[in-house]
Amino acid sequence: MASALTPEQPALPSEQGVRRVQRRTVVLLSAAQVFGGIGTGATVSIGSILAVELSGSSAWAGAVATVMTLGAALAALPLASLADRRGRRAGQVTGLAAALAGAVLMVLAVVSGLFILLVLGAAGIGVGTAASLQARFAAVDLADAEHRGRALSAVVWAVTVGAVAGPNLIQPGTAVGEALGLPPVAGPFVIAGAGLLVANVLLFAGLRPDPLLLAREIAFREAGGGAQGKEQVLAAVQGHGSKGTATSGPARTPGQAVGPVKRGGGSLVRGLRAIRGSRTALLAVAAVVGAHAVMVGVMSMTPLHLQELVEGPGAGHAGHTASGDVLVIIGFTISLHIAGMFALSPVMGWLTDKAGRAQTIMIGFTLLITAVAVAGFGESSTGAVAVGLVLLGLGWSAATVSGSTLLAESVGQESRVVVQGVSDMLMGAAGAVGGAVSGLVLSWFGYLGLNLLGGVVGAAVLAAAFLTVMARRRQSAAA
Repeated sequence: MASALTPEQPALPSEQGVRRVQRRTVVLLSAAQVFGGIGTGATVSIGSILAVELSGSSAWAGAVATVMTLGAALAALPLASLADRRGRRAGQVTGLAAALAGAVLMVLAVVSGLFILLVLGAAGIGVGTAASLQARFAAVDLADAEHRGRALSAVVWAVTVGAVAGPNLIQPGTAVGEALGLPPVAGPFVIAGAGLLVANVLLFAGLRPDPLLLAREIAFREAGGGAQGKEQVLAAVQGHGSKGTATSGPARTPGQAVGPVKRGGGSLVRGLRAIRGSRTALLAVAAVVGAHAVMVGVMSMTPLHLQELVEGPGAGHAGHTASGDVLVIIGFTISLHIAGMFALSPVMGWLTDKAGRAQTIMIGFTLLITAVAVAGFGESSTGAVAVGLVLLGLGWSAATVSGSTLLAESVGQESRVVVQGVSDMLMGAAGAVGGAVSGLVLSWFGYLGLNLLGGVVGAAVLAAAFLTVMARRRQSAAA
């Protein structure tokens, strides 16, 4: 850190000190993800069952998944803006505090029988989900360029641990609920609330110095600390290199021009314009949005289908509480599904680089179509449904990783961040619509019909990816 310090400027950590802060940041974020992920896993597992019981209609079965997804989509930009102004710690703690309030509301909903409290609780959990997604960016604020992937993947793996553990705490949670004099189904949310409280305390007390603010301060001083440095630091923050130089900038792909990083209003319009201007960007967004819609639509209704499958028709109607055995089956199935979504994400990244972006999108949607076929036509077998959910998670992982990578390469540097923000918003909106529509489709056409609808969406994106690959091959042959 070569910049001269004025008396008003406190000394910055040495390079070795920065590395220690980075390691501690990754450990804290990973631990918080483990504890915080419990709430999301529990809500996904039994949310549709609670929605039917408290609302009195299976048409509302998708309400919890819808509100969670919509809450995450709507909270993403405000949380990012808060982090931008006050640091990662503020954004993370605020999001997890909202999730903790959501877990409390879930417990109150079960105790009081009020459906509106269930919906509000799901919204709070959704805000926490948005914060958890943003944690992966906090893991790379201070990372050396050659270690960013490792740091990010550590936090993603931690998401897997918490999310997979959450559904399997349903059975122990019923014992906790009974021990506290609460309805058994409230117990999992008590455990979720305790986990979120631990996550909040860890980040509030331990995420000091704030990684984003420290990265900015390092870049600002190395840029000279003047007016020009303030402009340069905007580009330096996301591309903070091994020595924190302000000139390092965001990484670029070979052959791609580096443009200025633009900030200001009109982000949504600029993002949509950039997406429309690139055929590959359109494919990338279609892959990410389509995969998420199919995944959320099928996954959110599977717990209700499994309850009716095990306990017989009508088991999911109001007034019927799922048995402990059913909750165990549901928890195990959702855990396998979430593991499929996240556990092999490094493999999907390797496949994206080796096989190609559009080709891996095709692989992902082939897996998604296979998943809905296995789950839909095997709807009478809990084993077939579980296999279908695992394939659903794997397909989502392949399509999302490759689609996100393709998107980053399909637009100029000046539009990349805003385009990714628009993509995340559309992804969240697609999940919300998928969760809402899935309850109605399940009510009208059954579980098979729901899966067939997902297959239609998957086939459309698969065809678009195939046409893109063929067009590229024709261009290469002509050249």
